[in-house]
Amino acid sequence: MLAQMVEAWDDGDAENYASYFTTDATYVTFLGSVSKGRSAIASDHEPVLTRFQKGSRMRVQVTSIRFIGDDVAIILSEGGVSKGRNVPLNKVQTFVFERQADDTWLCAAFQNSKKNKLMGWLTSRNERPA
Repeated sequence: MLAQMVEAWDDGDAENYASYFTTDATYVTFLGSVSKGRSAIASDHEPVLTRFQKGSRMRVQVTSIRFIGDDVAIILSEGGVSKGRNVPLNKVQTFVFERQADDTWLCAAFQNSKKNKLMGWLTSRNERPA
């Protein structure tokens, strides 16, 4: 499902991109703006994909998957968007996927946070072995 979402982004297709979210999904960007519902996700992404990030590519690398029951999966990933040749993994993302009645999976909630190099460095210096 994530690969299809990436393909829709790369195609610049906001409607298709939004189709991978539930009708009542919550989408939080790294800037803190919130889209509520599939139609809002589509309309909020239309200017992003046709103007601001037109021609950009998305990259998502899954770091963990945790199932909460049979029908809910929490996916933690690193990702990024770029118009350049290389797409940096400069964001941390949380997806909550929900199994639908037809056995497909759709995203019910998404949170995207920009990585902060200083905070990452400070956190890694304070980590102690268990």
